[in-house]
Amino acid sequence: MALTMLDKAVEKKEKSQWPADIAAEFEREAKNPNPCVGSMLLSENERTRVWMIKLAPGERIGFHRHVLDYFWTAVSGGRGRQHVHDGTTVEYTYQVGETRHETYGAGEFKVHDLENLGDRDMIFMTVEFKDSANKPMTLPAGVKPQSAAA
Repeated sequence: MALTMLDKAVEKKEKSQWPADIAAEFEREAKNPNPCVGSMLLSENERTRVWMIKLAPGERIGFHRHVLDYFWTAVSGGRGRQHVHDGTTVEYTYQVGETRHETYGAGEFKVHDLENLGDRDMIFMTVEFKDSANKPMTLPAGVKPQSAAA
C-alpha cells in the first residue's frame, strides 16, 4: 500500500497569519499558477515529468501547484516547513528513501512551498504522471529538461 502525506506524522501544524512576503507570493501564485513542482526538470516524455528539488540549509522553493498524480522520494533526509493553500504551516522530518504518493481528482490541486530547516542539503525527486484526472499545466518558456539542455 502506497503511503500519502495523510499518513505522515506532522511535527508542527499551525494556522496563523503568514509573513507578508509569503502571503504576497501566495497571492501571486493564485493569479499565475506555477506548474514547476521542482527546482530542476530532469526529464520529460509523453507520460511523465521528473523533477529534483535541492535546497541548501535555509533555502526555500516558492509556491507551486500540484495538479497531476505524482510521487516523491527523499534522496536525503532533513527537516522542512511548508505553507499550504489551506492556510496551515506544517513541519515534517523526512527520512532517506521515504516515498509518498499523491493523487488528485478533476479540479483538485495542492499549492505549497518548502523550506529546508536543517543544517545540510535536502534533496527530493518527484515524478508526475501526465495521464492524471487533470491536464498537465504548460511549463513556462525556458523550462526544459536538463537532458535536453546538454
